Amino acid sequence: MKSLTRVSVVAGTAASAVLLLSAVPAFAHVSVSPEGVAAKGGYATVNFKVPNERDDASTTKLEITFPADQPLASVMTQPVPGWKAKVTKTKLKKPIEIHGEKIDEAVSKVTWTADGKGVEPGTFQKFPLSLGQLPEDADQMVFKALQTYSNKEVVRWIEPQQKGQEEPEFPAPALALSAASDDHHGGAASDDSDDKAEAKADAKSEGKEESASDSSDTTARTLGIVGIVVGAAGVAFGVLAGRRRSS
Repeated sequence: MKSLTRVSVVAGTAASAVLLLSAVPAFAHVSVSPEGVAAKGGYATVNFKVPNERDDASTTKLEITFPADQPLASVMTQPVPGWKAKVTKTKLKKPIEIHGEKIDEAVSKVTWTADGKGVEPGTFQKFPLSLGQLPEDADQMVFKALQTYSNKEVVRWIEPQQKGQEEPEFPAPALALSAASDDHHGGAASDDSDDKAEAKADAKSEGKEESASDSSDTTARTLGIVGIVVGAAGVAFGVLAGRRRSS
């Protein structure tokens, strides 16, 4: 009877462990996020975060493919130590206009290749890009990412997230776009507003200090005059008292 109970307990524990592991979502995937704000119609700096999911291999290559229906005229890479970046452009079927200029090609892919150890097990790496102009009529941009390991394994992060459904096994990096800013330069408008607010606060503070200083000066002058008057009255009283005694 005891042996049957032990078997039941072991089986139940194993089943619970399986259910728990299956319920845990996969967090270690290639993702993209902005530094500050990624506003519609503006420019933004974004980071593609690449974690290493293998214990016996390093990530040595990352390929990011841009959505063809959301062409970007400006894509700039930031140097990443230990990596070489390559920007691939493609001719557009329909030219787009940016700042009054017609653009007939756009960036279709950016590839980073390690010239060192790459992203080793237990670590991650960020790959920054400057993007613009972002779409004005979309809430997000969905990229496709290919992650290559030193053992030649390729993981394809290309499955878009569907509304109302669970996260796919290999989700594609998605960049959420916020409401358009006035200056079309991402977080710059917010920074300017903060600077103006701070300047106003400083001005008010200086005004209060000056007002307090003026009030203090006025009080000091008043007290000084009162002191002089009191002193003069004291002298006059002393003179009169002396005359009365002498008489």
